[in-house]
Amino acid sequence: MTSKSARAKPSAAQPSERAEVDTVAFDVVEGIAWVRFNRPEKRNCMSPKLNRQMMRVLDELEFRDDVQVLVLTGEGAAWSAGMDLKEYFRETEAGGLGAVRQAQREAYGWWRRLRWYQKPTIAMVNGWCFGGGYGPLFACDLAFAADDAQFGLSEINWGILPGGGATKVARELMPFRRAMYHALMGENIDGRTAVEWGLVNEAHPGERLRARVEEVAKVLSQKNPVALKAAKDAMRRVGEMTYDNAEDYLVRAQEAANSFDDHGRKEGIKQFIDDKTYKPGLGAYDKKRT
Repeated sequence: MTSKSARAKPSAAQPSERAEVDTVAFDVVEGIAWVRFNRPEKRNCMSPKLNRQMMRVLDELEFRDDVQVLVLTGEGAAWSAGMDLKEYFRETEAGGLGAVRQAQREAYGWWRRLRWYQKPTIAMVNGWCFGGGYGPLFACDLAFAADDAQFGLSEINWGILPGGGATKVARELMPFRRAMYHALMGENIDGRTAVEWGLVNEAHPGERLRARVEEVAKVLSQKNPVALKAAKDAMRRVGEMTYDNAEDYLVRAQEAANSFDDHGRKEGIKQFIDDKTYKPGLGAYDKKRT
């Protein structure tokens, strides 16, 4: 069963005049929301219009009952080539400091929203991923790329540091020496190298990429949603904690998750111990029986 939104319809306007509502497209297919940057004529650069529309789309999908997993990808040959230099930088800066801060809040706002999203999220990097694109890349829980996708922090080549969180993302995901090289040299790496350096989980030939992402999304959709959300949040939180603080946080987080969905936890234990219908090391319990 497929559910489509009016936002998924292409604009009749010329590409340079793409309406705000058309800068993001999505379809919901069998529990997976396929959300797409929709400015292929601009290699899906993020503009203020796109950033505002992306927040609306995330709002619409987050608590829909027919959405278990969200996949973020791009229309055309790019995932996102970063921030639109003309619309996000030049035109915004012409409006003064207030306009700059507003544009920043809109961009960072939806990246932050995605980092703490209710549902599991997957970045499907089908092409170029540059600069500002590292923000939503890091925001997604998992990331898969095409073998020939191109990743780059090109900011150094036009005279600025990789801002908007991109430097933090590189340092968070990569070993120090590789992150430093990546930021200072301005050279691109492909999807296979991005796996080796830690930017993404896996890389696949382009024609196989969607099938692999769909496979992973379907596995996630079978798991307990409360446990998934708790695990997502915990993995992001504990990285900046000492071991003792993390241990205490995780005990409390587990207790909170149990109190919110104790029936699901008990059903999982019952199916393993009493019914012997699954093995936790080999698969998930049947949510439909809860």
